[in-house]
Amino acid sequence: MHVSSRQFKDNARKAVTDDNLRQSLATMKTGFRARRGEAVAALPEFEALREAGRAMKNHTLENLDHYLERFEAKVIESGGHVHWAPDAEAARRAVLGICRAHGAKLVTKGKSMVTEEIELNAFLEKNDIESVETDLGEYIIQLRQEQPSHIIAPAIHVRKSEVADLFREHHAGLPADRPLDEPRALLDEARAVLRERFLSADVGITGANMLVAETGSTVIVTNEGNGDLTQLLPRVHVVVTSIDKVVPTLEDAATVLRLLARSATGQPMATYTTLATGPRREGDPDGPAHFHVVLVDNGRSALLDSPYREVLRCIRCAACINHCPIYGAVGGHAYGSVYPGPIGSVLTPALSSLEDAGSLPNASTLCGRCEAVCPMKIPLPRMLRQWREEEVHRSLTPESARRIMTAWSFAARHPGVYRLGTSLAGRALRFLGGRRGSLRRVPLAGEWTRVRDLPAPEPGEPFMARYKRKKKP
Repeated sequence: MHVSSRQFKDNARKAVTDDNLRQSLATMKTGFRARRGEAVAALPEFEALREAGRAMKNHTLENLDHYLERFEAKVIESGGHVHWAPDAEAARRAVLGICRAHGAKLVTKGKSMVTEEIELNAFLEKNDIESVETDLGEYIIQLRQEQPSHIIAPAIHVRKSEVADLFREHHAGLPADRPLDEPRALLDEARAVLRERFLSADVGITGANMLVAETGSTVIVTNEGNGDLTQLLPRVHVVVTSIDKVVPTLEDAATVLRLLARSATGQPMATYTTLATGPRREGDPDGPAHFHVVLVDNGRSALLDSPYREVLRCIRCAACINHCPIYGAVGGHAYGSVYPGPIGSVLTPALSSLEDAGSLPNASTLCGRCEAVCPMKIPLPRMLRQWREEEVHRSLTPESARRIMTAWSFAARHPGVYRLGTSLAGRALRFLGGRRGSLRRVPLAGEWTRVRDLPAPEPGEPFMARYKRKKKP
């Protein structure tokens, strides 16, 4: 997985001055958040479902080897094949081997974050196999040669006019003056172009929202139907997914489905929820002749025995991203990782390294909104703090930051010093704020005051004095 998270601060500075990005993210805030709130309010048992989902995933992770082996046995029983990939290179080689065995030259893909993680498209292209994304958002960013900026809305940062220019550039043979001002026109054109790819593809590759151990089925959830066309039309269907997606039974899968769409897009259920169980059987009207599942580890086994184990409960709904004030200010590309937002800030250092992604756990206000909306109740703030502690213990934070934290730690452990310091600081800030009531420059807060003023403390009774007064009988 290519990670450029070392540049997070520089990326974030550029992002906050991008007017187009700001408008796109504003739409996300009023859309995803509001619809999720309405969907949750309409389901009284939502909290009970969260508890059930959390308990089910914890049980599955405790017995992951058992359920993965059971899933494999059921896939083989249904006529399919399972390939175990300990890392990204093994996963890429497994997919390439399948494609070559069937003489594939064109691959269509349904949206899969794991294939983004292992950089499958670029690898196939290097080996003379054309790979075409069929999710509209993924198709747009593939033409732009970018990573996704969001888990469920990968092109959320792209404006309508930019998509029109992109289609004019890449869709040769169409009238240059064709109208592309309306979303419907863009959608119809993409649909027409991709239809030819669906019909010509030798291999279809999808991800999986879940793997059902009970039946050997894979589950995909989409709103466009491209996942169904990708797995039904080609002769070969390849599922590339991670080992943490397995659930024990169909009933467990149903529990997750009731949480997933509501948390992601505010829908009671996604438009298409499709289960695939092995290749086409005799008498089936359609479906692939060959069915393969590539199970990708790529660092997840190590997570099982770490303080970050609970991140493997994630069902990729992006609720944490949609409610994160940091993501809402800088967007996904600033993170320099396939996985942005709070979930990415925990997962990326685990899948790459803290040296490469140490800025991400610090890209959080620790407000707790991510945990509050997570359908699997993943304690993301706790794990972000854990990464920060590990960063300090490994001396990866700047020396100036370590000195400041050492001073803060001393003051926090000595209440008298703390109260004296805050009292003097408060008086000094009130004096410097003067009539204006704010400060344009403050020592040790240059990054804050570089883009905004710092409000000066208002005069009045300090909290501790008020507390003592109120506490007296």
